[in-house]
Amino acid sequence: MADLVDDPALGALVASARQGDAIALDELVRRIQDRIYGLALRMLWHPEDARDATQEILIRVITHLGAFRGESAVRTWVYRIACNYLKTARRSRVEAQNLTFERFGRELDEGQADPSRVGEPAVDESLLLEEVKLGCTHGMLLCLDRDHRLAYILGEILELDGPEAARVLEVDPTTFRKRLSRARTDLTAFMTAKCGLANPSHHERHHWGESLSHGRILSGRSAS
Repeated sequence: MADLVDDPALGALVASARQGDAIALDELVRRIQDRIYGLALRMLWHPEDARDATQEILIRVITHLGAFRGESAVRTWVYRIACNYLKTARRSRVEAQNLTFERFGRELDEGQADPSRVGEPAVDESLLLEEVKLGCTHGMLLCLDRDHRLAYILGEILELDGPEAARVLEVDPTTFRKRLSRARTDLTAFMTAKCGLANPSHHERHHWGESLSHGRILSGRSAS
């Protein structure tokens, strides 16, 4: 999957697409659609909802090509359109569960202690553990509101620097830093208390049933 880097070629593709070059437009869409999907999936954590969001965002990118003036990198511009859509999009099916840190922690505790899981079929535990870790990470992200979730995804996962992330979100850099700091603090506190991602004394492998039943493990699917 090609990364959505600050590639001068993207600017050239945008310029050509604005002049009606259909091949350039197709190539531009090809280069950006996977990264848009990755952002949408991390925000919404449901594949169908993320695919629907990706299509809506791509339509907005295509129909707003004429408004791109080159004052920012193409990557910044594309992510801004995506984030503006995702901030106000209809809640995904997983978001509709209204997950909070308190509720998610309780579900993890119940999953760890559930005696009904004894004697379940054998699974590839190393693969399952990775999926549970992924599900746990996204479960925690869903406990954040959308503003703080976007700040964390942009700053920590997509690794945009502060000024660019602030431009994407159309906020001042101080506001972005505060949101990112708050999200980090909340996630770190939860991981330390409940999750083996930060505290090895907690074992995610006991939690897989809860994560599966609530749709927070998507077997065989990556958000990268």
